[in-house]
Amino acid sequence: MDTNAAAPAVECQGLHKRFGSLEVLRGVSLSVPQGETLVVLGRSGTGKSVLLKLIVGLQKPDSGSIHIHGQDVTHLKAAELNALRARVGYLFQDAALYDSMTVEQNVAFPLRHHQTQIPNSADRVRQLLAFVGMEADGTKLPSEISGGMKKRVGLARALALEPDLLLFDEPTAGLDPITSGEIEQLMCKLQKEQHVASIVVTHDLRGAQAISNRFALMNEGTIVTVGAFDELERSTDPFVKQFLRAAS
Repeated sequence: MDTNAAAPAVECQGLHKRFGSLEVLRGVSLSVPQGETLVVLGRSGTGKSVLLKLIVGLQKPDSGSIHIHGQDVTHLKAAELNALRARVGYLFQDAALYDSMTVEQNVAFPLRHHQTQIPNSADRVRQLLAFVGMEADGTKLPSEISGGMKKRVGLARALALEPDLLLFDEPTAGLDPITSGEIEQLMCKLQKEQHVASIVVTHDLRGAQAISNRFALMNEGTIVTVGAFDELERSTDPFVKQFLRAAS
């Protein structure tokens, strides 16, 4: 897929984030065109998940800028940020479903929260559950379904408002290889059919190769390199070589 001429869906410049004495991000910059999937790789604790939270506005950077479709997220008022979030789908690492709500109610939550004008919301929920293969489980509670099924429901909920940007935090963590492959197939289908932009944080290098256009490798709060997988393989950077050896 040629995304070189596409306008950025997300553009981050010089992001810094500190928690007390711990500097988590140190000048992170990246750009993701519409229709591209960028996978962010790196060791645990290197700031990958924090980067996603900054992009969606759950946390604020200490310095730097984040533009989503040209809007600077870091300077939006609460109402403006809430409106922008309607265009961003976020799949949390643990799916983050509401325990007291059924599967259907979880998927419908964004439609109610954002008071969407999408007609036939009930039909929309059924369509989304069918897309992720959960149409027969709408009345179940999260406690009654498996971890992989929860991820599917989380993905359906992330898609409820027809976002053009998706953020995935470890979408296949804790899943068996077959279920992981099914989630990856759904992610590829989204990119192909809906031309969404996606940023995926993952430790699963094998799965990442199946879904990604480009990779960004992070280390100690900075991005070491960005490129296609064959570019990473040709890198002479010691950390890149070490990471690929350990992950293979």
